[in-house]
Amino acid sequence: MEEEKKETIVGTFQKSKNFGFVKPDHKSFETDIYIAKKDFGKARNNHKVVVQITKYPSKDRKAEGKIIEVIGDVNQAGVDMLSLIKEYSLPAEFSKEVINEAKTKGDKINPKHIKNRVDLRDQEIFTIDGEDAKDLDDAIAVKKLENGNYMLDVHIADVSHYVSQDSLLDKEAYIRGTSIYMLGRVIPMLPRELSNGICSLNAGEDRFTLSCSMEITPNGEVVDSKVYKGVINVTERMNYTDVQKILDKSDKEVLKRYEKYIAHFELMAELATILKNRRLDKGYLNLDIPESKIELDINGYAINVKKYETSFSNEIIEQFMLTANETIAEKFYWLEAPFIYRVHEDPDLEKVEELNKFLSNLRLKIKTSGESVHSKAFAQVLEKVKGKPEEKVVSNLVLRTLKLAKYDSQNKGHFGIASKFYCHFTSPIRRYPDLFIHRVISEYLKDDYDVSENFIEKYKGLAQKAAMNSSERESVATKVERDAEKIKKAEYMENHIGEVYEGVVSSITSFGMFVELENTVEGLIRFDDMGSNDFFIYDEDRKILIGEHTKKTYSIGDKVTIRVKYASKLLRYIDFEVWNEEENEVEYLEEEEFEE
Repeated sequence: MEEEKKETIVGTFQKSKNFGFVKPDHKSFETDIYIAKKDFGKARNNHKVVVQITKYPSKDRKAEGKIIEVIGDVNQAGVDMLSLIKEYSLPAEFSKEVINEAKTKGDKINPKHIKNRVDLRDQEIFTIDGEDAKDLDDAIAVKKLENGNYMLDVHIADVSHYVSQDSLLDKEAYIRGTSIYMLGRVIPMLPRELSNGICSLNAGEDRFTLSCSMEITPNGEVVDSKVYKGVINVTERMNYTDVQKILDKSDKEVLKRYEKYIAHFELMAELATILKNRRLDKGYLNLDIPESKIELDINGYAINVKKYETSFSNEIIEQFMLTANETIAEKFYWLEAPFIYRVHEDPDLEKVEELNKFLSNLRLKIKTSGESVHSKAFAQVLEKVKGKPEEKVVSNLVLRTLKLAKYDSQNKGHFGIASKFYCHFTSPIRRYPDLFIHRVISEYLKDDYDVSENFIEKYKGLAQKAAMNSSERESVATKVERDAEKIKKAEYMENHIGEVYEGVVSSITSFGMFVELENTVEGLIRFDDMGSNDFFIYDEDRKILIGEHTKKTYSIGDKVTIRVKYASKLLRYIDFEVWNEEENEVEYLEEEEFEE
């Protein structure tokens, strides 16, 4: 048990007369924790608490502990997210010293530092983000050149100008590694004085940038690029919804409001389409895996769960950021600079063969060549299922087959993006690797690419450590964000127990099957809840369930009607049962007669 050696555990306190116990939030700690009466502290029944383990569990006895902190009642607003913060030991607050250092940076740029920068404050430059975004890392502009090529300018907040190596801000950012988004609560990498203030590319404010201008052919090839320090003043803060309305010409009011900028957004869409098509030709994996949008009320309780709708306006930013990240990575690879790359290694062939066993049912196959596989082989399969009912299931299985992307001081390419060179350059407000490579790039620009050996040696060592630490922190952030989502989805479904939905079988296991609803909520149907009074056998090779008597089969991608049987935000899970109206009608009539 990975949690077993943790000194503290977060869980829910259950009180008896002379003793109590704590049910751990995380399933990896497999036993309840016995609490003697003298160790209750101020805990009351159904309080979320932090327990210090005094005796670890053994074969014949449960773990023992004492309560060292009371987080709050399980039903109190915000306690669920605060419990996650405690569970993962997240640095939720900044120290006074760090905040004071952030405040010294002010809220206006220093005019003295403009002289060595390219002044672009008279240019029309835009940010495009979600409506509720507060930390704006990137701004863009596109022009058509006389030779028929495009000029794409990607301006990124120059966070390294304000956060220098080994400062208090830098040490804190290193520890955090990344911002964490917990549904209504953000644990930022940098204090808001920077992340929402002087570093954020707010419209109408002079801001310092680290910029990359790329000349791109009508075929999507970057033929020239320039990296430089800039100063910009964003013309207009745009959101994805309004940009899409402009492109669709679907809202007269929005079209009128942004009339003088329409040509900019149409040119952006034109270039983004070119870049995406080139990427797809190379084998870019266009996985259609919808994200969840969880709506909370003013107290933070989940009141709706739905699919997060994206549009081509999101794609514009994605394609431009991918292109900038590739361009920067390649440029500094050939300079042999100390660097942090975003790497995604080739999948293991055994896993590809496992995937092929399932795909054979759909008459599809990922083609391998000797001991290797090309991303294009995956892309071709994804293209064949595009728009079909099985698209989401195949996309999910492909994702599970691939390795996890990570940070590395050595360039190893990026399988999923089908790119030889890739890094994270575009989000230094919320990711440490971006901030780190901004520092490296700034050093190269300062000395006109004539960098000392001492700097190179020092930063090579730092790059290795920072890459490893950032990968670890990203892994923690991913777990926290997933757990936050599980909690809120279960909280939402607690109010929908007994309701019937249509879903799709998303995975088959030896203990039942998971079904995903249209709103992205996923629940488990255990064998006892499969209906038909049948015994189901798990066929591991084909990933299907077969009814012993009825021969009824369930396989990944099957549509199924379910009823919500149980949901618990405390346990972070949701149970469904197969719903057959005729069968279940009889059962419920019998139940009602019994109750009467």
